[in-house]
Amino acid sequence: MKVLFLSDARAIGGSEVYLKEVLPRLKALGIYPAAALPEDPGNLPVRQSLEEQGVTVHAYRHLEDLPRGFDLAVASAWYPQSFRTFYRYFPNLVPLVHDQIEVFYPLGGRYVYRLGYRLLQAPNLRRARAVITVSRWAASWLQKVHLVPRVFSIPNGVDVERFRPPLPGEKEALRSHYGLEGFVVLVPARMSPEKNHLAVLLTARLLPEITFLLVGTGELWGIWKKSTKLLGLKNVRFLGRREDMPELYRVADAVLLPTLGENQSLATLEAMASGLPVVTTDIPAQRELIQDQWSGRLLPPKPRLLARALATLNPEMGLRAREHVLAHHTLEEASRKLRDILKEVLYA
Repeated sequence: MKVLFLSDARAIGGSEVYLKEVLPRLKALGIYPAAALPEDPGNLPVRQSLEEQGVTVHAYRHLEDLPRGFDLAVASAWYPQSFRTFYRYFPNLVPLVHDQIEVFYPLGGRYVYRLGYRLLQAPNLRRARAVITVSRWAASWLQKVHLVPRVFSIPNGVDVERFRPPLPGEKEALRSHYGLEGFVVLVPARMSPEKNHLAVLLTARLLPEITFLLVGTGELWGIWKKSTKLLGLKNVRFLGRREDMPELYRVADAVLLPTLGENQSLATLEAMASGLPVVTTDIPAQRELIQDQWSGRLLPPKPRLLARALATLNPEMGLRAREHVLAHHTLEEASRKLRDILKEVLYA
């Protein structure tokens, strides 16, 4: 089976990391995948990694330049209008949906977002041959709320060899390297509205003895930098985009993600695989990953609640979190499920 994985991404996000990790494993399972991404320096590391692993990559300027003859075309898109363009060249498209299909904004913002999704994205999904998404909740929500007829759920996977707990003495050596001491909380999230960094900063103000490492960039990066100065926070560091995420997880004691919207969070899975307890928001997709007070904490994203949870975490939660990932969220398992669903869609 020849499958084209098509993306409109000019930068690297979760869906592009997914392609980099899963496509080489699909090839080992008897699928012949190819990737098509825009010819842009922002996604070059993903294209290079795929080519180094033996996956054919098409860097395109115009969609009409892409080859045809694939059994299936599976597409990820950052923008709803991209799907409409994809359909012109690949009418039997299978959208692969990683994005947030619902964001739990307060004060009615959730329903504004839902209306926008219904008007802009849902029509693109209803016309698809099938839709693949990454959480059971998202699959059910698309079918019941947005009336998408055929949706499959394939949980995300994570590289459990790369993301692992520290070896004896490794954490101390890494802390010396990064110049860290005391309790360290990692916040790995793009700085966009739904990731709710205001709750992070207000939580940090309540815990001046704890160091908060904020990893990521985004449209609100400048606002949160200025807010940190206005709040007088001395315990918050902005690290920007990083390539050393496995080491940063191993140097931390916990992960904080007061997110308002997830489909299935790769950052949560990476933290769990690294043996870290995650304090996050009690929203449906996060409930699929974390059992409250057993493998992490699920809470309303209120700073006082988050601060209390961070101050009273049980390290055993992180070990149980890794056990859950090993049982349900390896890349090998995700790749096998994707192979099976692709065959079901093709031969149905």
